Amino acid sequence: MLTVNRHDPRPIWQQLLDQAISNITTGKWPPGELLLPTRELAQRIGVSRSTIQTVYEELYSRGYTVTSRRGGTRVSEWTYHANLAEELSHKGPTLPPLPLLDSALSHLSNWFGNDSDSNTSEQAEIQIDFTPHEPYLDEHFLKDWRRSFLHASTDSTIDSWAYGDAYGFLPLREQIARYLSLERGVHVSVDQILLTSGAQHSLDLIAQALLHEGATVSVEDPGFPAAWMAMKYRNMNVVPVPVDEHGLCVDHIDPQSELVYVTPSHQCAVGVIMSEPRRQQLLHLAAEKGLWIVEDDYDSEFRYRGDPLPTLFSQRPQNTLYMLSFSKMIAPGIRMSALVGSKEAIAQLARVQGLTYRHLPIMEQLTLTHFMERGLFMRHMRKVRNIYRRRHAAMTKAIISTGLSEHFTLTGAETGLHMLLEASSTFDEAKVTKLALERGIRIYPLSQYGLESTRKGWVLGFAKVDEDAIEAGITSLAEIILDVHSHSNNNYQANNARQTL
Repeated sequence: MLTVNRHDPRPIWQQLLDQAISNITTGKWPPGELLLPTRELAQRIGVSRSTIQTVYEELYSRGYTVTSRRGGTRVSEWTYHANLAEELSHKGPTLPPLPLLDSALSHLSNWFGNDSDSNTSEQAEIQIDFTPHEPYLDEHFLKDWRRSFLHASTDSTIDSWAYGDAYGFLPLREQIARYLSLERGVHVSVDQILLTSGAQHSLDLIAQALLHEGATVSVEDPGFPAAWMAMKYRNMNVVPVPVDEHGLCVDHIDPQSELVYVTPSHQCAVGVIMSEPRRQQLLHLAAEKGLWIVEDDYDSEFRYRGDPLPTLFSQRPQNTLYMLSFSKMIAPGIRMSALVGSKEAIAQLARVQGLTYRHLPIMEQLTLTHFMERGLFMRHMRKVRNIYRRRHAAMTKAIISTGLSEHFTLTGAETGLHMLLEASSTFDEAKVTKLALERGIRIYPLSQYGLESTRKGWVLGFAKVDEDAIEAGITSLAEIILDVHSHSNNNYQANNARQTL
């Protein structure tokens, strides 16, 4: 018999329903058992008939009972297990092994500086972080962004919250097209722009929309790990291509390649600028072979000698997909990028976006639109350019004055937010990295950027480090590196002397 507990905060019908379901699932009311008529059960329990009718309707809608006009309400013919909890395992389905994902995430974590070998106390003692991954931010930016966010929240309409365009918010694409035309010399229409949530999102779409599984993709080595990891995860055949002082070695591109990923304006890791002969060689190869060029223009806005370089896209738009990220220009938390290409390629990418992602969150798009429309974006860019120019000069001066540039090769000092201090391939890069961490200085080893490359050194970012900290950090780092370098040379000379004897 069902009972009512007047002290139970649940509605009476809910109490009775839970008891009825328990009776059925435990076998107390076996399959086929006829339930009492609603009027009779209501009288026995002391509740209204409508309450019992609600319970019976809910049992029927959930499949616990069946009804007929003459046969009344009966328990469904279903198999039950009285001791189901004891009989079955508490575990769910077995998760598939994902070794590629695990190794990629581990590599990315180390690349970002989240070294799993470092304990939390060491992490908390970091005083100077030469991260190449994050731009400068301050309270003025936060105030301006908050203003744009509040404006977007206030002025948004009901229509703003409907399903959006897979290409992205049209007014934002118009602002990006205007910016590219004025600042980068890239002249495109809005239907040549697709908004994404970052470089990895863009590459994932490219792999799905423009390549087939197993396609050969050529990437810079050393280069941007997230790029080739995203492609590998989509089952692309990723082939490393070496980088020298002139940029990507075009002669080494795999002849079967269908796509080449490149950072020509400021090579990710090494920092060199791709020479004009190499650019023309790559463009000619793309035209001849019909392959795609993915041009990641992640930080070329920040150039310390002359104007930003011409893009590959402006010279060969048929074959080039141009990637622009606001993560480096403004903040990683914005997660907003633009992918620029031919109308046909962008339409294909937008179709895949519509199927797999539908569209980007509207508030971020509305906020960034206001941020650009009101001139706050360009004001922010002017401000950070001046800050980066001072910090770039401080970094260069410190590396030269400490004597590091006499023993190691300094590259990437013309553009972007990082530079490379390169050592010989036999240098103990890991030892220096560990010793620096013990002194509260985080540096980023070049080996983490390599696919097959054995090059060694440190990628040193300066966007988030002020001038005084740069000087102190490089001075301390120089003591560590030069000490390890001196010991390495002494050991080398001692080994040579023993071999001579």
